[in-house]
Amino acid sequence: MSENVLSQQQIARMIDISAVQAPHGEGEIRDLIARASVYGFGSVHVLPAWVTFARELLPRGEILLGAPVGFPSGGHHSKTKRAEAQQLVADGVDELDMMLNVGKLRSGAEAYVLEDIRGVVGAVNVPVKVILETHYLTDEEIRRACELCITAGAQFVKTSTGWAASGATLHNITLITGCVAGRIGVKASGGIRDLDTLVAMYRLGVRRFGINADASVAILRAVEKLPGGVVRM
Repeated sequence: MSENVLSQQQIARMIDISAVQAPHGEGEIRDLIARASVYGFGSVHVLPAWVTFARELLPRGEILLGAPVGFPSGGHHSKTKRAEAQQLVADGVDELDMMLNVGKLRSGAEAYVLEDIRGVVGAVNVPVKVILETHYLTDEEIRRACELCITAGAQFVKTSTGWAASGATLHNITLITGCVAGRIGVKASGGIRDLDTLVAMYRLGVRRFGINADASVAILRAVEKLPGGVVRM
């Protein structure tokens, strides 16, 4: 596929779909994995208690299994986050989305935040994405958080949990991609509902997207309707 176009398959591989709301259980997780298999999404994410169940349904392969750490507030003790991360890897996850300690960052405790992230990254042998929860942060706090994630060795920064009042925006994506400047990856999550938004964020440098399953399917169907079934960049 030419670098000037994005195929439906390429877009699907960048999308992480999840069942991480409190009511989600067996039915939602079965449906999530079925959709991932049909449409070729890059990964599925479930809450920690459901990892072993999901792993049984999803053999290791192209579709990754992920779970959150310190979710959704990030206010857990650092030792708790490390232990949770190690348990999730033992249970079979391929990657982790770790919640930043927002309160510590906003209080200026950057050394604490750095070691909090570094502790999880160093405790496991899978990629770690750090959720900033940008809704609660100023532009300068977002910049500082990105630098701390890079220093700590995280593989990605991620905008949001999807639990706050706002998620990924073109403003905060521009800010984040400009800050990280290709040093680590960027995942946009929260509020992405259409193909135009995904493409705009891709052009800014985003390479992973957290999108709910219904919107993800709608985005792929929108690609099908385009000339040649591809997005021309």
